[in-house]
Amino acid sequence: MLGIAMTGLLLPFAVACAGVAGIVVAHRRAQAAADLGSLAAATAIQHGQAPCPAAAAVARRNGGRLVGCIVRGEVVTVRVEAATRPLLGAVRH
Repeated sequence: MLGIAMTGLLLPFAVACAGVAGIVVAHRRAQAAADLGSLAAATAIQHGQAPCPAAAAVARRNGGRLVGCIVRGEVVTVRVEAATRPLLGAVRH
C-alpha cells in the first residue's frame, strides 16, 4: 500500500521535473541561438551584407527561430525563441 502511495506522489513530481528541465534546455538553446545570431549579424554588417537574414540562418541552425531583428547603425538586436519538447501533448514557447 505504501509503495502505491509513493508511486502516486512521485509520478507527478517526476513529470513536473521533466517539464521544468525541458523549459531550461529550451531557454539555453534560445540564448545560444540569439548570441550566435547577433554575432553573425555583426559579421554580416562588417562585410556589407544584410544582417537579419544571416542572424535568422544561424539561429535556425542552432535550434531557434528569429522573431525580431533591429539594426541601428552597427548595433544589431535579435530576439530568438525555441520550442520545448512536447510533454503530455503540450508545446511551450
